[in-house]
Amino acid sequence: MEDGPYTGSGVGKGRAEHYKGRVTVHVIIACIVAATGGSLFGYDVGISGGVASMDDFLQSFFPAVYKHKLEAHENNYCKYNNQGISAFTSTLYISGFVASLVAAPVTRKFGRRTSIIIGGINFLIGSALNAAAVNLEMLIIGRVLQGVGIGFGNQAIPLYLSEMAPTQFRGALNMMFQVATTFGIFTANMINYGTQQIQPWGWRLALGLAAIPTLLMTVGGIFIPETPNSLVERGSKEQGRKLLEKMRGTDEVDAEFQDMLDAGELANSIKHPYWNILKKRYRPELVMAICMPAFQILTGINSILFYAPMLFQSMGFGRAASLYSSALTGVVLALSTFISIATVDRLGRRPLLISGGIQMIVCQVIAALILGVKFGENQELSKSYSISVVVVLSLFVLAFGWSWGPLGWTVPSEIFPLEVRSAGQSITVAVNLLFTFIIAQAFLSLLCSFKYGIFLFFAGWISIMTIFVVLFLPETKGIPIEEMSIIWRKHWFWKRILLDDADRLSQDSGTELIHLDV
Repeated sequence: MEDGPYTGSGVGKGRAEHYKGRVTVHVIIACIVAATGGSLFGYDVGISGGVASMDDFLQSFFPAVYKHKLEAHENNYCKYNNQGISAFTSTLYISGFVASLVAAPVTRKFGRRTSIIIGGINFLIGSALNAAAVNLEMLIIGRVLQGVGIGFGNQAIPLYLSEMAPTQFRGALNMMFQVATTFGIFTANMINYGTQQIQPWGWRLALGLAAIPTLLMTVGGIFIPETPNSLVERGSKEQGRKLLEKMRGTDEVDAEFQDMLDAGELANSIKHPYWNILKKRYRPELVMAICMPAFQILTGINSILFYAPMLFQSMGFGRAASLYSSALTGVVLALSTFISIATVDRLGRRPLLISGGIQMIVCQVIAALILGVKFGENQELSKSYSISVVVVLSLFVLAFGWSWGPLGWTVPSEIFPLEVRSAGQSITVAVNLLFTFIIAQAFLSLLCSFKYGIFLFFAGWISIMTIFVVLFLPETKGIPIEEMSIIWRKHWFWKRILLDDADRLSQDSGTELIHLDV
């Protein structure tokens, strides 16, 4: 298909071959500091389930759950089914959902750094409240403030990484966020394993240690530079040019800077990004902003990581053994992310998403078969079958770690044109946190109702999302972030929607659209 008149979003001028630059020390340092924010999200995912399975914590805040846990005749799958404990884990995510929508105008008007710092301060206060909590109300308020921190941080950090990174290394550098997330999960699992032996205040230490990565992100956020894209969007063109030259290690940045100027001009012509992103010309990006994060959660990964200690205890592992097994999945997740970093800018996004999806489906089905045949409601798995379940779930986590884990964040953060980028990323984060909230709140009830069928439930969703990638997600490898609109105009499905919209606008104006004027 010929590119023809401009029918999509963004600037799309085709200057990519003229981009110069390399990965400089300045870019690496800025990206590492920013990416530490991912460890907050990961630490919370890992720590919540572990703390919620500690006896001292349950006795203090959820005595009914503790009592049920001690009843030997209790249905294995329903041992932890309590909406109060689900509220403890999931309150953070609904507050993060709201905060991520508020973060968009802040990130756009005041820059990516500002949102990162705001996120860090809120998470820090929340961590202190959780560690010092004397009642459930104090605990929940702390979780709400941590949610605000997650909402702002997850909205701004992937944008920061995508804008800072040179085009040819954007996938790998953007995945620093996921590396930090998986490192946070692994660290939390190790801390769970250690603090569950410290009685009666081990859970306080586990929750309070979240302050360490939070301080790194908050203080680091003060010293890292703003992105050139954000500076240009906010009118600081000369400062943006100088920073771009510094980040790319060359003064030959005319092509990339011109794309930024064009994108900034278009961005400033749009006063209501949330309203504009609903227009047909942004339909491909909007669909991806909703589907990619929703599908990432519907793999079932967060449920397994949240509740891994409880899940393994339900399967008959002892308390220490269950935390050790969940720590193993954390190690696998952390290591698997490096597979993605090494291959994403060579193989592309689509091959990783598709291969990872297939492996996850196989693992979920095998886990369901083992539990369905060998695990009754009031009996324990034999040692060999318990080990088999851990191995299968580890292979599931491995596949997630090289595919939907990092790419569920990377793809949405790199596809939006500057004029709706903050709004688009906010929608991505909001959908991610909303689905995380829904699954976190419902998982223990689903486990109780579906039993081993919970794995088949998630396998069904993974099948749908794999087909979705095959049909509707074009490859974004090697496309400059300010020229991403080109891929939609060439895609077999999305080009029809964009051409229909262009034809309608052309008829309305009586002219061909060379440039979108909103």
